[in-house]
Amino acid sequence: MLDFAVRLTREQRTITDADVETLRRHGFGDVAIHDIVQVTALFNYYTRLADGLGIDDEPEWARSGAAGES
Repeated sequence: MLDFAVRLTREQRTITDADVETLRRHGFGDVAIHDIVQVTALFNYYTRLADGLGIDDEPEWARSGAAGES
């Protein structure tokens, strides 16, 4: 699942039906696959929105050591 999500993020044009079938072979149903794609796309959207608008990390993230972790 994570490999699929990374590829969907970095190389979305390379995703094929075979990749979806691999998820199915690992026990993911259609609803779960849909959720994986939706959550991946949503987080990519949020990241690009924040980067495009120059939104800074929350101050408490820097104090907790979480800043820059993705």
